[in-house]
Amino acid sequence: MNDNSPSPTPRAELSLAFLLLRLFLGLRTLIAGLEKFEANKTFSFSNYSENMGRIGKAIADYSIIPAWATNLFAMSLGFMLVIFGAAILLGIKTRASLFLGGLVYVGLGFGLMAVQEGEGVAWIGMQVLMFAVALTLVRHNRFACTSEGRD
Repeated sequence: MNDNSPSPTPRAELSLAFLLLRLFLGLRTLIAGLEKFEANKTFSFSNYSENMGRIGKAIADYSIIPAWATNLFAMSLGFMLVIFGAAILLGIKTRASLFLGGLVYVGLGFGLMAVQEGEGVAWIGMQVLMFAVALTLVRHNRFACTSEGRD
């Protein structure tokens, strides 16, 4: 039997592929943000301030990036990761959330480049690549809280 009908478009597969990326990136980003608030198995704003102050100082001490810039980025990092992670996970303003979340990871990669942490840069680069792939598939976003980005 010869079937000459055109093959169906793989919309369901693309939607599922995008969902997998969105779930992974949302969870990864959310958990990365929550980790910034943890010390000794407790979560608090004082832990966050201490953790991020230490990270900002270390990057400034071992790179060409000025302390004011590293501290500004470090002190806002956890909040950005939690907000963008939750938004990506829930499918809220998906395009913007993916793009801005990806930019946060580009910033993290830049900080690691500045301190010559090649292995960390490679890991961050893989996550940036996943954000880029997710952005190319966002039009297949069928499982979201808002209608933006759906086909």
